[in-house]
Amino acid sequence: MLFPSTVYLPLPKLLFMSKRFPELGIIEPLQKALADLQISVPTDIQEKAIPVVLNQKEDLVAVAKTGTGKTAAFGLPLLQLIDVENNNIQALILAPTRELGQQIHANLVEYSKYNTDVSIASICGGIPIKPQIERLKTTTHIVVATPGRLVDLVKRGAIDIKSLCYLVLDEADEMVTALKEDLDTIIKGIPKTRRTLLFTATLSGAIKQLVQNYMSKHVVHVEADMATTGHQGIDHQYVVVEPIEKLEVLLHFLNSKAGERGIIFCKTKAAVNKLAKKLAINKFSSGAIHGSLTQGIRDRIMGQFREGYIDILVATDLAARGIDVKDVSYVVNYHLPDTYDAYVHRSGRTARAGAKGLSLSVIQQEEVKEIPEFEEELGLVFTEFKKADAQSIEENNGLLWAKKIFKTKPNRTVSEDFKSQIKTIFHHLTKEELVDKILANYLAQNMTDKVKPEGSKKVKKK
Repeated sequence: MLFPSTVYLPLPKLLFMSKRFPELGIIEPLQKALADLQISVPTDIQEKAIPVVLNQKEDLVAVAKTGTGKTAAFGLPLLQLIDVENNNIQALILAPTRELGQQIHANLVEYSKYNTDVSIASICGGIPIKPQIERLKTTTHIVVATPGRLVDLVKRGAIDIKSLCYLVLDEADEMVTALKEDLDTIIKGIPKTRRTLLFTATLSGAIKQLVQNYMSKHVVHVEADMATTGHQGIDHQYVVVEPIEKLEVLLHFLNSKAGERGIIFCKTKAAVNKLAKKLAINKFSSGAIHGSLTQGIRDRIMGQFREGYIDILVATDLAARGIDVKDVSYVVNYHLPDTYDAYVHRSGRTARAGAKGLSLSVIQQEEVKEIPEFEEELGLVFTEFKKADAQSIEENNGLLWAKKIFKTKPNRTVSEDFKSQIKTIFHHLTKEELVDKILANYLAQNMTDKVKPEGSKKVKKK
């Protein structure tokens, strides 16, 4: 058993035979909203979780990877269970980041399109608190919150969560590590009689401890079929590089994915900034997000990524939570994550909503031994990505150089006389001849830079 002192209740096999939302017990107004969103077939975790939430009274532990429809798995039954005659806050949904909280709130609003009597509020950090306090003065049935902002509002007496019937912990494995103190404060301040619905991508030791401490003894456990759902559509690969060639190999890969959207993960904020600068210099359509940026900047960059104005997002793990973009075709681990859980969340940003995707880890020789450990722990199979050869790298560098020239804005301060003299020099060359000469000059210069005599190195005087 996963939790020795927890009693797991068996579920009738009949529950797993449903194929449509009406068969799961979802009411017509919610079905209509799902139809508008072109959602007709429940995912595996929705088939297993929705009947439990609707028809049983026990707490629920649901294990499912990102991109498997967890929001609808708890959101649809909660919207249906709300008593609109009761003006108290009845359901609290906690998310680790504002981005994820906003995504959950937006989804619930979409689901309740034809069930407008249910009032849903978002109270996440990173934005002014006063409008949220004013919002909470009106009738609110469901609150979607980040732990830190909720604790702040409770301390101010701006929110009453003492009448909660339902507590949902989404991405719980992230909250029990980074946000444990706030989470403990919240759980201690809500009714012990509430139902807790815990959704997690992994069953870490911290999650097991949370279940032991804060959930009832009788818990229903459901798990998405990982053989068909958890990593479906994700091709897990790794490429081994020398430190000096790491950036060039990445740039070659990104050039091969031109026009596709992807996310590159780095361990630290400094690494994110450094890599984002390198991409900008090489004229890649990219942006960076991490915890030290203001919420306004993060929102703007995320909006540009969602709407397709930028193709590449460079991010830290926590800052990338809540990224639910359907057409992210690849994820790059520029640095291997510290935990297996983090890898699950990273790779889960691609292959969403049934699409295919690639999760590529750029590693050094000493990290190769970690790949079998990831495979064993996560039940995955990694294949080695064929690194571009030296000639391909050189040619790609040339393409990047040409792209820089193409995207360079003309210098309007240049005098017409000087410009005329330059034109005179190139006057008799055809476009093809000009390209040949510029390219030859680039290749000669590049070779000179790479092959310098040892004696040319400067020696520091003692």
